[in-house]
Amino acid sequence: MTTNSTAFEVAVHAEASLGEGPTWDPATGRLLWLDILNSRVHTYDPATGRRTLRRTDQHVGAVKPRAGGGLVLNLRDGIGLLDPDDTFRWLHREPVPGRRGNDAAVAPDGSLWAGTMRYDEARGGGTLTRFTGDGAAETVLDDVTVSNGTGWSPDGRLMYYNDTPTRRVDVFDVDGDGRVANRRPLAGIEDGAGFPDGLCVDADGCVWVALWDGGAVRRYTPSGDLDRVITLPVPRVTACAFGGPDLTDLYLTTARVGLPAPHPLAGALLVVPGAGQGVAQPAFAG
Repeated sequence: MTTNSTAFEVAVHAEASLGEGPTWDPATGRLLWLDILNSRVHTYDPATGRRTLRRTDQHVGAVKPRAGGGLVLNLRDGIGLLDPDDTFRWLHREPVPGRRGNDAAVAPDGSLWAGTMRYDEARGGGTLTRFTGDGAAETVLDDVTVSNGTGWSPDGRLMYYNDTPTRRVDVFDVDGDGRVANRRPLAGIEDGAGFPDGLCVDADGCVWVALWDGGAVRRYTPSGDLDRVITLPVPRVTACAFGGPDLTDLYLTTARVGLPAPHPLAGALLVVPGAGQGVAQPAFAG
């Protein structure tokens, strides 16, 4: 196992309350990321340093590119679409009092797998739901507490998933129709090492996991062995994604919410240049 505590750089100095959801958009050459609790969608262009900021009307748990342009958003009250001309419309609106959208990911078939959680983090109060481009919804998991990282192996035959309080990274088999079955643990996070938050999968099929209250991101092999740890000075590392023109830079979002004396970099967007080789992520087919 390799441990590295000095490889990161600051991509964006920010004080996000709950930074989340880094996603590389190859069509624009920009990284998308969020501040959930401040209802903000950020973009960052590493080639120029240019940044943009968009405020949403609700807390936003995830944002992903769409195949035809624009964005899909996992909002408090459901799944929304931003068209290329910035027109907003609902794809699937289903408000549940006390619940909001959280992390989401796009599957190899272009469907959106969107998680929810209760604001009070009540056990079993969240879901994981699969949405197709026509707005059809299929509940995949209905007994989730904090739905978080979701990702697929490079060959699309495995799906990885974090329900954060379980302290496990789980793996499912994926059939030819994109459905999942045979849930089982891939790896467990030991006491004192934090909780699994967002994740991404690299070209070797290894799973990178951000650790909330763990101050690190870990890489697990497809067999569940821990083979790399990148330690960070901020305790609340929320999510990770490969970006850059060659998908070799690992971007990390962080949070400062709930910290009585936040580190100066808490809430910043960090990057580990040359961390590995990522896999191009599909856009939402809707």
